[in-house]
Amino acid sequence: MSEIKCLLHWLTGILITRYITITNENAGLYMNIEIDPAVKYKEGTKRVCGPKETLENITGILDKVGVTRIADITDLDRIGIPVFSAIRPSAAEGAVSIYSGKGADDTQARISAIMESVERCCAEQPGISKDLGKDLDEEDIKPTIADSFENLSQKVNTINPLDLLTAEPVIKNTRLEWMVGYDLLTEENILVPSNAVYHPYNPTNGGHQLFRSNTNGLAAGNTMEETILHGLLEVIERDALSIAEYNKNPGREIILTPDDGVVYDLLKKFEAAGVIAKVWLLTHDIGLYTVVCALDDPVLKDPALLVMGAGSHLIPEIAVSRALTEAAQSRVVQIHGAREDTDRESVVRTFGYEAMKRLNRYWYIDSAEKVTLSDLEDKSADTPAKDIRATVEMLRGIIPYAVIVDISSTSLNLPVVRAVLPTFEQYTLDRERKGKRMKIGRKPKTRTKRTFKPRPVT
Repeated sequence: MSEIKCLLHWLTGILITRYITITNENAGLYMNIEIDPAVKYKEGTKRVCGPKETLENITGILDKVGVTRIADITDLDRIGIPVFSAIRPSAAEGAVSIYSGKGADDTQARISAIMESVERCCAEQPGISKDLGKDLDEEDIKPTIADSFENLSQKVNTINPLDLLTAEPVIKNTRLEWMVGYDLLTEENILVPSNAVYHPYNPTNGGHQLFRSNTNGLAAGNTMEETILHGLLEVIERDALSIAEYNKNPGREIILTPDDGVVYDLLKKFEAAGVIAKVWLLTHDIGLYTVVCALDDPVLKDPALLVMGAGSHLIPEIAVSRALTEAAQSRVVQIHGAREDTDRESVVRTFGYEAMKRLNRYWYIDSAEKVTLSDLEDKSADTPAKDIRATVEMLRGIIPYAVIVDISSTSLNLPVVRAVLPTFEQYTLDRERKGKRMKIGRKPKTRTKRTFKPRPVT
């Protein structure tokens, strides 16, 4: 029965859980995303469909997104945590063509790699994508408008480009390309710079490029609800990680115990291979959990393997699991060396192992502040809609908007979105983009009490 329910959610998700209409309102742009409270998680999971059902649903779309091969690359490393890669030779110029996925088992890792392929394909500008571009439906062509923020903001809700942390000031009346998004805070439409949605991004309508595009906030899932939550959590994760890296403040160390189940088993895989894994709960003002796992391999002493993984979630165990599996993925990707964005290897090796470890020593110290998973409460609910609502309420009063842009393709019948959270930090992705939220991670300065000593009389 659960498999039938899952299939129904999959086949009818676009019709039941979201309604997108393009009209002449708001300068010809209108979008409405409805979050269905009836969609529930599969029992014992935080997914609407189980791994088996999800894999069955998405395997048939590989040709449509240009994936020619899925490879198990787990055994390239000695850790043993599953990592898969997906090869997509038709990726747009400026994008990577090899994607990776991770998980606690092979099925989860395979799904992760496929989903990343789908996200990247849908993030390419319509008409530029070599895969979806040849089979465009009218609904897939997202309306855009080219105008300045100053002009548009007088008529409709519009994101201020400066809130996206541009590296340089934006000259007044600069012409930009915009597309419509849906603000979860106000439940209203809002215009978003296309530069913050598409990757890679090249202006096609006489607009100005604000910054280098990236993939932060891209998400795909079984239903729109699952997808939106995933997108929000990724942007929150990158914000917390940016703040931690900039301030060299890892927060509190998480000590895992045998009672922690799967995440403890994942940690033991690193330890059995002689790899040191430090797990940290980052300091952040959003009331969920962002965790980092930093790895050190004292056996190989390869500076390129001083890598980390991160994850955010309402459930601390899931945040830890994502951090551990992503750290394992980062190792394998460096060893594999096939991705176009792994050029850090040649740079760090010029510094050497000891120098790189000193530069990043804050991730490897023994912290006086420690916490266990039993100290952290589960903040999740029984439906994605409730989890989205809880996450959005955590963002209220901290950011001006929490925007979702639907970039799904009708030919895939799979929801894909881009989450955009203005003012949230991007430092971990782009060192030139820094905002005011960096101060959140500053360590309190300890002031040494000065004792007055009278000078001796001579």
